[in-house]
Amino acid sequence: MTKRFFGNRKQVSWCLYDFGNSAYTTIIVTVAYSVYFTEVVAKETGIILWGRGVAFSMLVCAVLSPLLGAVADFSGKKRAFLFIFTLMAIFFTGLLYFVEAGDIFYGLLFFIIANISYNSALIFYDAYLLDLTTTDRIGRLSGYGWAIGYIGGFLSLLVVFPLLQGGFASESLHAYRLSFVVTALFFLLFSLPIFIWVRDECKPNRSLSKIAYLKIGFLRIAETISSIRQFREMLFFFLAFFFYNDAINTIIVFSSIFATKIIGFTPFQLVLYFLITQVSAAVGSFLFAPFTDQYGEKKMISLCLILWIGIVVWAFFIKTAIAFYAMGCCAGAILGPTQAASRSLLARFTPREKSAEFFGFFSLTGKISASLGPLIYAEVVGITGSQQWATVSLSLFFLIGLILLQTVNAKKGIRQAGDWNR
Repeated sequence: MTKRFFGNRKQVSWCLYDFGNSAYTTIIVTVAYSVYFTEVVAKETGIILWGRGVAFSMLVCAVLSPLLGAVADFSGKKRAFLFIFTLMAIFFTGLLYFVEAGDIFYGLLFFIIANISYNSALIFYDAYLLDLTTTDRIGRLSGYGWAIGYIGGFLSLLVVFPLLQGGFASESLHAYRLSFVVTALFFLLFSLPIFIWVRDECKPNRSLSKIAYLKIGFLRIAETISSIRQFREMLFFFLAFFFYNDAINTIIVFSSIFATKIIGFTPFQLVLYFLITQVSAAVGSFLFAPFTDQYGEKKMISLCLILWIGIVVWAFFIKTAIAFYAMGCCAGAILGPTQAASRSLLARFTPREKSAEFFGFFSLTGKISASLGPLIYAEVVGITGSQQWATVSLSLFFLIGLILLQTVNAKKGIRQAGDWNR
């Protein structure tokens, strides 16, 4: 599979997009900008405002996702949509350079637009998974994509580290903000291959106006909702994903803030922590990708969710940097397999001609949960004054997701998708 993978420029280009956009999630959402916003831009109310900003951007994505997916499927222009939203994400990421202390409005506005654009682009990126490999190898390609993405996050951190190591001293803030520009350029550079080598398989529908495309989009959503009973396994998977993705996204969004405020991490320690987690996530994704195809996505996700429960309970008791490093290594090792197996399971449940539409609904589920998680976390912190209690409460979401996942019949879901295609 490795030889076949590296000999396929479309698959490599697809994975390189994940390599590039991981700089955004790693540096902007997780490591650098999130902490910069809470420590410099809005020092007094940063955690609550950050949680609300993430929640709002994800809620907008949730509303847009099904419509964008349906329009892209009908128009045959997944590549065009991917291009537009990618450029928007890159542009507004670069604008974060101009956000300084007290610029709360623009600090949130630029981030919200970048986050909406980044997550909207993922709908069309994920939908290409069905076009680039065979059904029996979806788990491998999805896993390799996540693994290469984590390598991208690792390398992007190395690139910007000289800019971050001065921390928030007044003489270092300019360099710190430059890291946001470097992130945008990194994202841009490694996004180019997918636009050069990957093309839409469906012929574009040029006979309709933009307004007609929107109408078709709503009609196709209505059609999918009316016939959704045929995809019972997908519905229950979406419900399970809603809960466990809520917890995972919240951990990603607040992990740096937790490390800074609870453990007392310096910028150097924070970068080192995420270098470790990126490596462990890449290794976990590569190692578990073949096992996902061999034993099935449901078993892989179930195992990961059990381990996630242990990790968030462990976080409640952590007091030292060494323990936090160890926990991050374990969390990274199961983060990649959880995400990759979730994406490949949906791909197996999805009729090919509705790939972007169903990934749009997948995004809808993920974004609604991703909007609620940070909001609930921030409000719990506001009420209790404790990030530890907010973190351990996430075990409930993992447990609910695990229980709901057991109601999913994966073989039946795959068969339903095949029957639809015929």
